[in-house]
Amino acid sequence: MKKLRNMIPYLAVIMLDFYLLPFLIRDTGSAMLMLLVVVPLICFVCSLVYGIKNSFCSAYAIVVAVLFIPTILIFYNSTAWVYIFGYGAIALVGNAIGMMFSKRRK
Repeated sequence: MKKLRNMIPYLAVIMLDFYLLPFLIRDTGSAMLMLLVVVPLICFVCSLVYGIKNSFCSAYAIVVAVLFIPTILIFYNSTAWVYIFGYGAIALVGNAIGMMFSKRRK
């Protein structure tokens, strides 16, 4: 339960990323920019900071991937399903790198 409580601020930022940024999409180019650059960058930074502050937690990456699923139905089409795995992997890598910095810090 404590791990979940520690995740909440980071997951809140990722939820804002997943659910508010799509409103800025105007055309195909801006959609690609959001899906391939902006959203993954924010996801990576949040995961990195989470890893630094709380060490590694594989459940974090799973929760990030699950949080993206409803956005496919709301904002995108069926071709966006692949991003679930991509954002989960980005969260996992960011969290692992953050864990390495966390160990150095101690």
